[in-house]
Amino acid sequence: MVLPDNVLFEDNQGKSIRADLMDKCNLHTILRLPTGIFYAQGVKTNVLFFQRGTTEKNNTKQIWFYDMRTNMPTFGKRTPLTKEHFQEFETFYGDDANGGSNRIDTGETGRWRCFSREEITKRGENLDITWLRDESLQSGDDLPEPDVIAAEIMTKLQTAIEEMEALTALLEGEETDDSAAVIE
Repeated sequence: MVLPDNVLFEDNQGKSIRADLMDKCNLHTILRLPTGIFYAQGVKTNVLFFQRGTTEKNNTKQIWFYDMRTNMPTFGKRTPLTKEHFQEFETFYGDDANGGSNRIDTGETGRWRCFSREEITKRGENLDITWLRDESLQSGDDLPEPDVIAAEIMTKLQTAIEEMEALTALLEGEETDDSAAVIE
């Protein structure tokens, strides 16, 4: 099943749908695809692997996640998503199509992680789980001190206000010229 990200973390109806899916089915694997693969650019998509359970309750015991999204290139015409991009996932997934192969959690720095049903319940049934640090995001380690940032913001705001005042004066001057022409 292919789903947009919001289904994995949306509250209310989404939460009850996820809980019902995990109760009635064995949701064993979630593949986090790169952004924009199936839908418009910017839409995040996931592939859910599950089988109907043997009972109506407690069929999902743990869920394996493979993050094929974080720190991946932007795919499109210039960088097509190919079968080779899925090789690591296929290796981790294993030979059992029902997700029963032996798997090893690669930890916080790896793409392949396992979370128990209890951990997911504590997260409010939220399946939008990320653990890899996105290297494209700016690190807060080398940011200036807050007072320096605030001073820069104030300078930019003052410049913007001055430009708006100049624009307003210019526009008011044009209105005066136009209204004078109408009166004559």
